Amino acid sequence: MKSKVKRYNDTFTMAGRCLLLSKRNPDTFLTSIILPALMMLLFISLFGNLIHIEGISYVDFIVPGILLQCIAQGSSTTAIMVNKDVTSGIVTRFSTLPIHKTSILNGHILEAFVRSFMSAIVVLLIAFMLGFRPSMDIVNIGIVLILLVGIISMLSWLSVIVGVATNSAEGASSLSALAIILPYLSSGFVPTETLPKILRMFAEYQPMTPIINTMRNAFLGNALDVEMFIIALTWCIGLTVLFYIVSLVLFKKHLCD
Repeated sequence: MKSKVKRYNDTFTMAGRCLLLSKRNPDTFLTSIILPALMMLLFISLFGNLIHIEGISYVDFIVPGILLQCIAQGSSTTAIMVNKDVTSGIVTRFSTLPIHKTSILNGHILEAFVRSFMSAIVVLLIAFMLGFRPSMDIVNIGIVLILLVGIISMLSWLSVIVGVATNSAEGASSLSALAIILPYLSSGFVPTETLPKILRMFAEYQPMTPIINTMRNAFLGNALDVEMFIIALTWCIGLTVLFYIVSLVLFKKHLCD
């Protein structure tokens, strides 16, 4: 019991450290908000009057994709922060202290949750100003929150892998940018049936599409598609577990080197 309490305390301490680092570098937080917001403005301006989707405005259609892009953008920051800790020797120094080693990574994950939720709230407020009008009950709000937790967990642990495995912040940033591309190659910005055949096949079977579709239905107040929700959760949980295991293996290998 005492060991678990200490682990939680160590994690909160590491998360507080990461939040302080983010506070000292507000440009990284602003980037994760400004870029998705600019993309939302760009897509609405360019395609708002060209793409007509029955029963839904274009701004309502793209908000889930923008949210995922926002989280993916933030995960790039996590990868860079982890990489700096690893390459600067901070992790090695922390490992000599009487703290749980995994709390170093867990602190980054907890900080990513706080930063991602803050970014998501700001993006939603901007979307409201652009005409976004959700129609949600308590169940739909719960569905959106569950999916946000799932996607943040998945992308954050992927970022840890990138941060530990790369040799520089530039490399971490470049590799984590692949996650930012995924919302574009999904149902986030255009219906998948309008995509070329090869892209459509990829979009329909990649993790982002069921997550975005389920989240969009929740925002619109539509009936829950249970099958799609299960697929979305399976992607989130399955990849989170996989990335978590790989992260620990790489991290322990780094400590042993």
